[in-house]
Amino acid sequence: MLRKLMATTDNWPGLILRLTLGIVIFPHGAQKLLGWFGGGGWSGTVEFFSGQLGIPAVVTALVIVGEFFGALGLIVGLLTRFCAASIAVIMLGAVCIVHLGNGFFMNWYGVPDQGHGFEFHLLAIGIALALLVTGGGRWSVDGARS
Repeated sequence: MLRKLMATTDNWPGLILRLTLGIVIFPHGAQKLLGWFGGGGWSGTVEFFSGQLGIPAVVTALVIVGEFFGALGLIVGLLTRFCAASIAVIMLGAVCIVHLGNGFFMNWYGVPDQGHGFEFHLLAIGIALALLVTGGGRWSVDGARS
């Protein structure tokens, strides 16, 4: 089963997709886990998710771990399909719980009291789904092990 999960070909699209998604998601995970890039860190994220969004601490922990370590996994190409699926689920949850009511577009102009739409999340989900099909591709740990 692990062999099937890690199976990939030596292709460029897998490399490009996993690096793109991993590099974009990593700062979000680092905000939540470490407090980098202006984030709240572990305790601030748990407090915000539970207090403002009503999300249980255990789910918040899965989101934090999934974003941070999932992004690192994508960057090196380790368990690419699992990491991509995790990020897709996290992004789908973000759309359903927070962003769907704000419409499609990001709030590029910083309009007060107007949240961001789900266009970013839709792109991340699309890339993650493509990685489920392609695998990690060229220069991935998955490729070296299969």
